[in-house]
Amino acid sequence: MDWNRVEGNWKQMKGKVKEQWGKLTDDDLDRIEGKRDQLEGKIQERYGYEKDQARRDVDDWYGRQTW
Repeated sequence: MDWNRVEGNWKQMKGKVKEQWGKLTDDDLDRIEGKRDQLEGKIQERYGYEKDQARRDVDDWYGRQTW
């Protein structure tokens, strides 16, 4: 599966994203609109992660989702 599934179901996914990354605000999630690169960027900004760490975290989170 690809990231399009997350983008298409973003309203439902926002809760799961917020559970994983609680420092992200509702405004952050509204601006991200399901776009992976924006999610990774906000994770970097809020958590002080390097780009590779944010990408790995998103990959791990995505792999744990049950579709």
